[in-house]
Amino acid sequence: MVSDRERQDALLELLNSTPVVNGVVQDQLADLETARSWQQARGGSGTAQEQEHLVQARDALQEVVRGNQPVTSLEPLLKDVTSHPRLSPAGVSWELQTPKDRRLAVEAVLTWGALQETMPGRLRPCANPECRRFLLDRSKTNKGRWCSMALCGNRMKARRHYQRTRDAAAE
Repeated sequence: MVSDRERQDALLELLNSTPVVNGVVQDQLADLETARSWQQARGGSGTAQEQEHLVQARDALQEVVRGNQPVTSLEPLLKDVTSHPRLSPAGVSWELQTPKDRRLAVEAVLTWGALQETMPGRLRPCANPECRRFLLDRSKTNKGRWCSMALCGNRMKARRHYQRTRDAAAE
């Protein structure tokens, strides 16, 4: 059984699969073999159709998380998806019913929805305007701003320091 943390990590990996490298957006799911490997590592089939659905879900989720599209733009991704109760001695669980090639994409949308409920505002874009990555702030203070201190945090802090020093010298 996959934990909530694993689902959240998979969603973050999916959202972050279009990083900017040397000023150029790199789509890590564009290559069929790389995508197949990513899909299969998460229990997917690795088919081209599954890849297509994942890319659609990723692109839609990125726009929603950035605030560029309304939440309703995710509705087509959940078309024909149902959930059925399953009783066991442990209680009631819900079994997702979705076409096989759409399962990973649907799970990404459902994980985003669960995060909105349980950790509102903690999944957000990196504060570096040149970065396309996202972060999931699990800290108590909820003050995380960068996808990574090494990738963007130090860079942005150095820029701000340089700007302040330059502004002070100009006065």
